[in-house]
Amino acid sequence: MDIEQFRIRPGKEVNLAKYDPAFRDGFKDKAAAQQKLDDDIAQMVKLQDVFYADGKRSLLLIFQALDAAGKDGTIKHVMSGINPQGCQVASFKSPSTNELAHNFLWRCNLRLPARGHIGIFNRSYYEEVLIVRVHPEFLDAQNLPPECLEGDVWKHRFRDINNFERHLVGNGTTVLKFFLHISKDEQRKRFLDRIDRPEKNWKFSPADIKERAHWDDYQHAFEDMLANTSTDWAPWYIIPSNHKWFARAAVSEIIVETLKSFDLRYPQLDATALARLAEAKQILLAEK
Repeated sequence: MDIEQFRIRPGKEVNLAKYDPAFRDGFKDKAAAQQKLDDDIAQMVKLQDVFYADGKRSLLLIFQALDAAGKDGTIKHVMSGINPQGCQVASFKSPSTNELAHNFLWRCNLRLPARGHIGIFNRSYYEEVLIVRVHPEFLDAQNLPPECLEGDVWKHRFRDINNFERHLVGNGTTVLKFFLHISKDEQRKRFLDRIDRPEKNWKFSPADIKERAHWDDYQHAFEDMLANTSTDWAPWYIIPSNHKWFARAAVSEIIVETLKSFDLRYPQLDATALARLAEAKQILLAEK
């Protein structure tokens, strides 16, 4: 799979209508994609072990999408083999009163992964240029001084996000961002499935229908966000997601290739440490 076909080049205008959400890159069916995913998970398990032991880098995975696009399922399936000791998932809902009293990056900054760890953001600070843009009343709730609302607020936030991510990269964090792209009709089918299946009723909220009414506004907000915040240091990938099985295979491929690019090595001990190991071995052997 050529992962570069999903990557948004810096400065490129984005028209989501030109991206086929049903694309599956030659995969015949779910079984073929599942085999690819299984192979990637096996590689990821080995790579994460070295990544954790090396402890010099961190990896941040950001997932953004409209409702029912498959964020939860993608995270669950792609990361199924990861050692939870070196991985944390943060899901960002509506901000609390305390969070609203801080800058819009604050609450996500608190959940960044430590070196050697993989951090996963299920939604993120990007909500501040998506749902807040579609619903300006949420911006009013942030109680900002008038000068902070002058000019193009969204351009200012794009700038802040780009600078924040450049800072992360400059301090050893690799940032990968995935937009799970589905069609309006596919979202409709998934909503109906949640309504019709009792075991999925809990996933559905009447608010989902209200947000669906803003479909075109969200498309525009996503397009502007993708065009303005996909950078060389923190790229966005548009993942076709009408077929959940393909989306999972595509995301896993990108993560595996990124981990491989680090050329990871287990820590090498110096002569003094090796001598101590040899001494410890002799003590243990003597017990026998």
